[in-house]
Amino acid sequence: MLMAALLLADAVVTPGGASVTVQVTNVRNANGRVLIALCRKAQFLKETCPINASAPAQPGVTTVVIDNVPPGEWAAQGFLDENNNKKVDQMLFGIPKEGVGFSRDARIVMGPPKWADAVFVQGSGPQVIRFALRYFMGPGSPEAWAKAHPK
Repeated sequence: MLMAALLLADAVVTPGGASVTVQVTNVRNANGRVLIALCRKAQFLKETCPINASAPAQPGVTTVVIDNVPPGEWAAQGFLDENNNKKVDQMLFGIPKEGVGFSRDARIVMGPPKWADAVFVQGSGPQVIRFALRYFMGPGSPEAWAKAHPK
């Protein structure tokens, strides 16, 4: 359900648009990759989003640039794939074990966010969007991760 298995290459894009730079904040560690999917309304929260990209995780903020995003309404969904298995690992009742987030910082309250809370409009020029990852298990921030895992 909640981004159950986003199968992503480094970047899968379609020609004919502008770039979307996704700044993902609250990345708690450098384990794995941050995976992003851009979805139309019909694919939101599914595995079939047409545009996917990823970048190596960087504690704090990880930036993923996606080129050639066609104009229109999109929602971004992303997660920190700490074990590099290209899916959101889940606990009982589908609660994510890894950090997840959505464009416009759409909230996860008693279930996944609604399209209306995550949608953004891509015009003909490049844009930057930003959202934070949320964690339901383990340390919930880079600072909490560092404290729980001293070097």
